[in-house]
Amino acid sequence: MFSLINCLIVFALEIGAFALTKFGVGFIFFLALVGIYALASVVPSMSLSVRRLHDTGRSGWWLLIGLVPLFGGIVLFVFTVLDSEPGPNLYGPDPKLPLQAQITAAPTGF
Repeated sequence: MFSLINCLIVFALEIGAFALTKFGVGFIFFLALVGIYALASVVPSMSLSVRRLHDTGRSGWWLLIGLVPLFGGIVLFVFTVLDSEPGPNLYGPDPKLPLQAQITAAPTGF
């Protein structure tokens, strides 16, 4: 859901950029809006990616592989589209389980 809303906001900003440049209002204003939105969405996006990596049983540090040109982005994409590990793992219970099953399956003692 986060990705969908994020894409819709970016699409709206792109339409706004076209409108601002078409009517000559100012491209600098648009760049400021995009910059503010980018800063506001970096932390939630990274948090969501780390949570998804945890669901697949991988450390959040795997997010850094995205910094490797071409290869890193492909590997990170594959990791995020893989199915979650069945049952609880090192990072917590299976998110696909009902809430009551998650409570009883939660790992104890860290």
